[in-house]
Amino acid sequence: MNDRNIKNKILNFAKKDDRVRAVLLNGSRANPKIKPDQYQDFDLLFIVTDIESFIADKDWTSFIGKVLIQQLPDQMLLGNDPDVDRITFAYLMIFEDENRVDLTLFPIDKFHSHFKSDSLTEVWVDKDLLFTKIAPANDHDYHIAKPTERMFIETCNEFWWVCTYVAKGLARREILYAKDMMETVIRPMFMNLIAWHIGVEKKFQVAFGKSGRFAEKHLDPKLYQSILQTYADASIDNNWLALVQMMTLFKDLQKDLALHFEYRINLDEANNSYNYILKIRNSQ
Repeated sequence: MNDRNIKNKILNFAKKDDRVRAVLLNGSRANPKIKPDQYQDFDLLFIVTDIESFIADKDWTSFIGKVLIQQLPDQMLLGNDPDVDRITFAYLMIFEDENRVDLTLFPIDKFHSHFKSDSLTEVWVDKDLLFTKIAPANDHDYHIAKPTERMFIETCNEFWWVCTYVAKGLARREILYAKDMMETVIRPMFMNLIAWHIGVEKKFQVAFGKSGRFAEKHLDPKLYQSILQTYADASIDNNWLALVQMMTLFKDLQKDLALHFEYRINLDEANNSYNYILKIRNSQ
């Protein structure tokens, strides 16, 4: 199934079903800066009346095609707080033709109180003229944002504090613990600085992308290769090398960004953590 066939199926369904009041395309397929490929999702938002009737009929999406695998995240305990009422309902689906559709239902009675606009929006259907003033789709909402001084300082503190946890895990040869601390705690702090560095270089007019997917095209090739060296396998020695590389890059970026933003910087914290960790490593 090609893009046009999916769109036509969606438009035909929406036209015939009076419950569907609007259909919006969001995400990468609405982004004019992204070159289309076969792996892009169709991120669709259906604004509907009688949302419960859609939720009760789990087969209503069959008009798109045969589903190979799906997830209904709003019905799952995993990742949800059971005490929080959900407004929307999502169907995440991969079809037999290998197209993926992430389709979210949004109740029209909550439109004026809870709907949040997204700059990456292409209007496919608008029966009630809810989106007559919408701007052409663009990635403005996803541009890297300049951090506040507090956010910058706390990011640096979190990085240098938890780096000691990684070192402790490596010293004990507890590789699972060390990898978890490195990838789930200090990696996000490190990536914050990479994003802010790009923001400065590009005047905060570009997107970083989920998990830094757009980083390579915005970074100096030498810096990008240095970042790749912060990813290691399960070897204790290689993880020590990756940790030291990450700390070295982080300290350099921390100083450059603090200077650019004219923010306070705790170099004693950075140097003390760095030297403390090197002492642990050298004692092995």
